[in-house]
Amino acid sequence: MLKKIVIISVTLIVLVAGSLFGAKTWVKSLLPEKAHFVAIKKTQVSDLPYVTQNIPAYRGKILAVVTSVDKMGEDKDTGYEHTELARAYWVFTANGFNVDIASPKGGKPPVVIDGEDMGSYDYAFLNDDAIQQKVANSIALADVNPNDYEAVYFVGGKGTMFDFPDNAHVQNIAKTLYQNNKVVSAVCHGPSALVNVVLDNGEMLLSNKKVSGFTNDEELLLIPEAKKIFPFLLEDKLIEQGAQFQAGTTYLEKVTQDGKLITGQNPWSVWTLAEKVVAELGYQPKAREWTAEEHAVELLMTYDSHGFAAAKEELKQKPQAYQRILIVMHSILAFMQFDISKGIDLLSLANQLKQLR
Repeated sequence: MLKKIVIISVTLIVLVAGSLFGAKTWVKSLLPEKAHFVAIKKTQVSDLPYVTQNIPAYRGKILAVVTSVDKMGEDKDTGYEHTELARAYWVFTANGFNVDIASPKGGKPPVVIDGEDMGSYDYAFLNDDAIQQKVANSIALADVNPNDYEAVYFVGGKGTMFDFPDNAHVQNIAKTLYQNNKVVSAVCHGPSALVNVVLDNGEMLLSNKKVSGFTNDEELLLIPEAKKIFPFLLEDKLIEQGAQFQAGTTYLEKVTQDGKLITGQNPWSVWTLAEKVVAELGYQPKAREWTAEEHAVELLMTYDSHGFAAAKEELKQKPQAYQRILIVMHSILAFMQFDISKGIDLLSLANQLKQLR
């Protein structure tokens, strides 16, 4: 996701903001350095105290469900989003839960990995042989007993739009857990698992529920032909089935909870969503140091809610904490939406962050 926007950004920043910050040289200084990626790619589970220390006693099992679809349209690769599985997995296991991974077909599911979105937790997940064996041998949904789990988490990824909505096993898992007062959660395109789920009383699971998911604006901005590629747009379908759709700012965190139903808008919602799942299961989520990406999301949300001055002041308080490229990405989104003032403000924040470092 980020990769496409970054490619666009180089051209747009040079054209729109070059005179403000030194054009190509300034643009290059904001992009991640190769050394950064070389370092975090080596992250091991042992490097992450959050997932190795002070783990509570066993609290039960959570089922993570990923797509088995690897193509959309004629030639576009897809699958589940790696970061959406990895980050929730770490939250669940760090809080005492075992995680089983399942998919409609079982076996090795297709995955989408965007290098620019990856952090240390995401690479640690990739670098752990035992976890990768579990992923490569995902349980076929036909072999899943929903009663074995305290919660289900439907992982996002565009492939879910094709094999979640009409899958009887997906529907049975969601219905069984929900009707047994257990937690049903989903993020990004994962809420496609909730469409067509009919409860025993004849009502749609989504009826009158507050729900978030990948928005039409987010979908169409990156894939203008989405209406032709997908069987439906997720936001439209959720609303059609009676959901009270809760949309947040484009490509920023938005998590919605309606009782035992917990949903998130996009990949930037995963950490909070997973911790809300833990809390709804009756436990105080374990303390965790925020990632640089989360701090950047917070800064961007401060800007949207309180303006440039408030964001600038927040930036000064912890200049080392922010993922600068995410702030640049959102400036480009603003330019793409012809919000020039916002785009310049965010470029200014990114530039100030560079200077503070």
